[in-house]
Amino acid sequence: MARQQQGGFTLIELMIVVAIIGILSAVALPAYQDYVARAQATEAVSLSAGAKTAIAEYHQVNGSYPDANSTPTNTSLATTGTYSSLAVTADTGVITVTMGSNAVSALTGKTFTLTPSTTNNAFKWACTSNADAALLPQGCTVASSGGSGGSGG
Repeated sequence: MARQQQGGFTLIELMIVVAIIGILSAVALPAYQDYVARAQATEAVSLSAGAKTAIAEYHQVNGSYPDANSTPTNTSLATTGTYSSLAVTADTGVITVTMGSNAVSALTGKTFTLTPSTTNNAFKWACTSNADAALLPQGCTVASSGGSGGSGG
């Protein structure tokens, strides 16, 4: 009698495949988590776009930042996103975006501060944050105790 050759994988081959999948997962998961955190940080800064436009327009028309009773600082600009909420400070035009509990743990409770400035009628925004530098969107810098950082847009 001729012995039939069995098809399929041996146990060692299956264990090697499982080990390779485990190694790839161990590498991919942290990279994916960083990607998610950066996307959430970008969403937080993007949430401020409407408020930035309203404040810049108010300043252009009135020559000053809005006070507490002016439209750009009233509750119409207090916006809540999926992972963050936005508040505008009266008389300075500073926008503060605070990450909520829906954000990844590395960003929960962190803030993004957008500070307006004008130089030669050019309106600019400086974005600073107390979040980890690796998670910041382009144009934002880590807040230091000595002043504000780079320009954001």
